Amino acid sequence: MPRFNDPVPGTHDPYLAAADRYASTDYRKVGRSGLLLPPISFGLWWNFGDNRPFDTQREILRYAFDHGITHFDLANNYGPPYGSAEENFGRMMIKDFGPYRNEMIISTKAGWDMWPGPYGQLGGRTYVLNSLDESLRRMNLDYVDIFYSHRFDPDTPLEETIGALDTAVRSGRARYVGISSYSADRTRQAKAIADDLGTPLVIHQPSYSMINRWIEDGLTDALDELGMGAIAFTALAQGLLTDRYTSKGGGLQGPSRPSFTPDAAKNADVVRRLDALSEIARRRGQTLAQLALVWVLRRPTVTSTLIGASSVKQVEENLKALDNLDLSDEELAEIDSYAVEGGVDLWRSVAES
Repeated sequence: MPRFNDPVPGTHDPYLAAADRYASTDYRKVGRSGLLLPPISFGLWWNFGDNRPFDTQREILRYAFDHGITHFDLANNYGPPYGSAEENFGRMMIKDFGPYRNEMIISTKAGWDMWPGPYGQLGGRTYVLNSLDESLRRMNLDYVDIFYSHRFDPDTPLEETIGALDTAVRSGRARYVGISSYSADRTRQAKAIADDLGTPLVIHQPSYSMINRWIEDGLTDALDELGMGAIAFTALAQGLLTDRYTSKGGGLQGPSRPSFTPDAAKNADVVRRLDALSEIARRRGQTLAQLALVWVLRRPTVTSTLIGASSVKQVEENLKALDNLDLSDEELAEIDSYAVEGGVDLWRSVAES
């Protein structure tokens, strides 16, 4: 006889978000816009492709949302393979986050290579809008809250790229638009074009960390003047700004990442500076990673910073950075003596093209 009273596995239970998910997070305005983001947002760059267990991905994103992270950042080619991060996120939108869609800020991007041929990358109108349509399909969404031009295209008129972003907004496929890895001058040009079109270009996503400070050479001033905000990626310098790369954590023999600039991890002077920064963090009761997040967020221009994670524990540890966001003048001065260029900016050539 079949049995019908066996317990159903918990994975079949519907997701119910934590009732206190907004209790401990102060949301911050993006420039002069009405868009609000949590100080720490979640990026699905590396750990959400088909090479990672789906149940682990789901556990991480549920934990993030339960703890006030309302912004989830993707791009068309996040994976691996390309598109798989959006597909996996789309599965979660159907099963978990659908009832909470109005509480979420979801972003995606187009600009880097996505499919073969002349229409599969950069800033042309055909690629940008086709990419957005494909992203929406993969994520099971009608619109995204932010749609980015992921890189400047020197071979396409900027008017065409920003015009495509304008079409995305006017067609209802995006609420706001942004740019990523654009120089200060290109940002000013893009903003002028968007303003003429009446397009809400409100946010810039640059790489920024204690050892990658290029945005301080004019971009932050431009964003302040234009009323735009920034959301920083690689605040942990692809993992370099963590205690595992200090002398105690392994130093020159520390672990590596595929996206890492290998020479940086093997440079004795870099390790020496990591040791000093880690000691500053220790005196504050923080890890080096937590200090790195706090330092990026010290600038009012930077509304939020993106984190990635391969486990719930990493999200939990990163969120503890918000317990102490204050940096004294003395601490900032000491950090400045060690926080210098570390050779980890993989996007500079694009921004300066």
